[in-house]
Amino acid sequence: RNRLAAVGLDYPFSEWVQGADEVRHIALLSRFPIAARQSRSRVPVELNGRFFEMCRGILDVTLQITPASSLRLVGLHLKSQRVVPDYDEAKFRARESIAVRAHLDAIMKESPDSDLLVFGDLNDSKNEFAVREILGSLKSPTALRDLRLKDRWGLAWTHHWAEADIYSRLDYLLVSHSLWPKVDLRRSGIHSSPEWSQASDHRAIFTQISLPE
Repeated sequence: RNRLAAVGLDYPFSEWVQGADEVRHIALLSRFPIAARQSRSRVPVELNGRFFEMCRGILDVTLQITPASSLRLVGLHLKSQRVVPDYDEAKFRARESIAVRAHLDAIMKESPDSDLLVFGDLNDSKNEFAVREILGSLKSPTALRDLRLKDRWGLAWTHHWAEADIYSRLDYLLVSHSLWPKVDLRRSGIHSSPEWSQASDHRAIFTQISLPE
């Protein structure tokens, strides 16, 4: 945040969540004030009769964009695809996604017309269970819409595993039905400058949203 401020980009408001993983976290920087915080650092996950916690928890805040408009943001980072000795990593992501869907359903039940944006690294492709579970049933009023972002060449990959030379789409922006009409897809996409890999093996994704004044 200080480094951004030094080049004229001021993000005075923030949220930082630590789950069971003590190394990796979810964070949010914002120009807009945070009106409410509902983040969860400890989210139980059951797998094969054993109880764990979501690796990075669930970031959940409401930003006050204008006096009349707010935006609910839910940030995720599901279990990586790295093999671990304690459990099957794909099955663990699936169980995490079930916990996330329950959290999203609770939001929608309380505020059916909520302008909700879900963002993050889901560590799975769009056809796998974890992503489909978070998106929800197409016919459900609580389903989310995938922005299906692409770069300037029309490519959708967001992650490059250099060792295996594999390009994958692991990072997503998902929106509620209420928010969908307010998204400007022409000003949304995947960052594709030559320097993208200096920061991460993931490419940044972005969108522009227009809320009522």
